[in-house]
Amino acid sequence: MKAFDYVRATSVEEACAALAARPGARFLGGGTNLVDLMKLGVEQPVALVDVGRLPLDAVEELPDGSLRVGAMVRNSDLAAHPAVRDRYPALSQALLAGASGQLRNAATTGGNLLQRTRCPYFQDVSKPCNKRVPGSGCGARDGVHHDHAVLGTSEHCIATHPSDMAVALAALDAKVELYGPGGAREVAAAEFHRLPGDHPEQDTEIRPGELITGVVLPAATGGLPSLYRKARDRASYAFALASVAAVLQVTDGVVERAGVAFGALAHRPWRARAAEEALVGAAPTAAAFERAVDLELSAARPLRDNAYKLPLARSLALDVLTRLAEPART
Repeated sequence: MKAFDYVRATSVEEACAALAARPGARFLGGGTNLVDLMKLGVEQPVALVDVGRLPLDAVEELPDGSLRVGAMVRNSDLAAHPAVRDRYPALSQALLAGASGQLRNAATTGGNLLQRTRCPYFQDVSKPCNKRVPGSGCGARDGVHHDHAVLGTSEHCIATHPSDMAVALAALDAKVELYGPGGAREVAAAEFHRLPGDHPEQDTEIRPGELITGVVLPAATGGLPSLYRKARDRASYAFALASVAAVLQVTDGVVERAGVAFGALAHRPWRARAAEEALVGAAPTAAAFERAVDLELSAARPLRDNAYKLPLARSLALDVLTRLAEPART
């Protein structure tokens, strides 16, 4: 076991100061991903700054009608919250599709966003991985890549982001709240995670020393029909092979608002901007859905063993959009 220091923070400011004072330290929330990576030797922090008791565990209504979720809200509590179930059903469905009940009881909103890829080359310190050791190579490209990305990849990395929750947040136009040396700021959930490019080791747009303090679900998508679907190798406790979250507003027979995001197809939740643009203003027909989804997936570049993800994601997306449009048709 690698020795490390432990600090229990009592405020957001104290947590950020403690992290800044210890280069190589990590924030500890639920620990459901970080502790696993420490056991594997992938993460070797010099210190853990425990943020588990910070007052960031509430779901609260904001004056403008949006919903603020504290970074320490547990996944199981968020999925069961009445306001989330009623107004943002895709988020509740995505949370319940992730991990197991025991893990959802421990995992936090902030930690879920910061979880690392489950690529086996990343998790095995004896294998090459540009995300873990920049410049060492990507073993998955010519190796085992059945579960890997088909959109937004680079020659340096084809890993996927494993979160279900983050896919729903991207489709719902949520924002991630951050606090750090530069003060407080917000980042759109759909832009919070990065594509690999030349720096796959950088998972997110989070700046050094910043802490996720919460997530804001906008009033604009609250109450609109939304849905999340996930395909996986077994019925529970398995990461997605492909997933889709969508929100759809149909007014006077045409699509007024569309938010679509794919999971398990890219290094981050993939916001389907091309599909959304094609849908807005169109009638919610099967042909329109097919054109929009096919346009989005035409940018995919599958490798030897993961081309199956494209028809799988297509079927999920068409099913989700058709279900969301059904009330408007009837």
